[in-house]
Order: sequence, then structure tokens, then C-alpha cells
Amino acid sequence: MTSGSNGQPLVRLSHVDKWFGDLHVLQDIDLSIDRGEVVVVIGPSGSGKSTLCRTINRLESIQQGEIFIDGERLPEEGKALARLRSDVGMVFQSFNLFAHKTVLENVTLGPVKVRKQPRARAEERARELLDRVGVGTQAGKYPAQLSGGQQQRVAIARALAMDPKVMLFDEPTSALDPEMINEVLDVMISLAREGMTMVVITHEMGFARRAANRVVFMDGGRIVESADPETFFTAPTTDRAKDFLSKILHH
Repeated sequence: MTSGSNGQPLVRLSHVDKWFGDLHVLQDIDLSIDRGEVVVVIGPSGSGKSTLCRTINRLESIQQGEIFIDGERLPEEGKALARLRSDVGMVFQSFNLFAHKTVLENVTLGPVKVRKQPRARAEERARELLDRVGVGTQAGKYPAQLSGGQQQRVAIARALAMDPKVMLFDEPTSALDPEMINEVLDVMISLAREGMTMVVITHEMGFARRAANRVVFMDGGRIVESADPETFFTAPTTDRAKDFLSKILHH
């Protein structure tokens, strides 16, 4: 994996701590993600995975530590935060599409409003991206007219339309019916193969094995283990990871 032109990782979390009241949800997190790397974060519910993902674009604030995107420290607020945040694409569990806008409008909104792209250019690019994720024929429909799997693929196209440096996926398939999961994972696998930097919170171990460069296992707000998929799934080093895998991998 190549780091940025400045030799730095694309995303770096340094000694990050986060509390919700008395609950210490992220504990001294150190994590670096190189350009083009796909990092899959797994762990039990409540281990801090989604919170970790949401701190990378400041959807959740942190109390201690620093986060860097492409060598720039992520500010607390203001225009600089909005600019850096637009470099970080986010795909949520619940799609978060605008119900009153068509699929095409959902995908062009960010590029026109934030990136100040001409509408014609934004629409042309949106159509390319909708084709790429397999929903090009749905451009004129509203989200409610689409299946969950189609909506999530539109959400991926919408994030890609901003030309982000890194894509965050927070359990992108957990709200989907089983037959729709693969159509979303297939899009994510193709993105990974094209070299998109990705942080993926997921319960889909097959995806982790196929697409990840690295698996990060979290428990109790900490990163307990970090390894390539083959090593992690066949020879985890911690009892906590072994226990977790024994419960989720059906032999």
C-alpha cells in the first residue's frame, strides 16, 4: 500500500478517546489507513465500531487525541471542517436519502451545492455512477420506489459523486433483506479492487475475507487485534478474538 505523496497515511487516528457521559466508548485508539487500503472493522455490538467510523468525519466529536485526513488535522467545526468532511464519503445503515428528491437529484445535490459543479456536469457524472452501481435505469424515481438494496447502491453513488479520498461504510448491509446484501457487497468489492480507500464496519465476514487488506477487531472501545484477513480468521492471537470468531463462524 502506498501512502500519500507526503509519505503519510491517508487517515490517521492518534490517541483518540471518546466518552458518552461516563461510558468510555473509544479508548486510546491509534489507527492509520493508507491510500488504497481497505480496512474492515469487526467486533461485538457496543464495542465502539460505529462510533470510530463516525469520528473520522466528525459526526461524533472526540474528547482527546487527533484525527488527520491526508495529513491535515480534522478541525472541530467551521468551513475547514466542511471542506475536509467533503473528502470523506459516508454510507450509513439506513441509506439517508432525501425522500422528496429523485435518485438523480440525490446524487447531484452535493457536487452542485458543495463542490459548485455545473449542474449538467454533475448530472452526467451522476448517471455514470448510477450505471456503475447498477441502478442507472432508476434515475427518475424516488427512493420509496426502490428496494433497500437499490437505495443503498444509490447512497454509494451519492457518496462517490463527491469524489472522496476515503469512503466510510457503517454497517451498510445490516438493514437489508438477505437477497439484497450481495448486490451491495458486490459494488463495494469492485470499489475495493479499483483502489478506493475504505473503512467498513460490517458483520459480513465473507466480505472481510475477500475485500479487506486488514481486519481490525474491536472490543470494549479498544482495538484488540489488527491483521490481514487470512491471519485473523485462521490464527487470531487474542482469546477475545478467538471467542468472537467461534460464535460467528459456522464450522
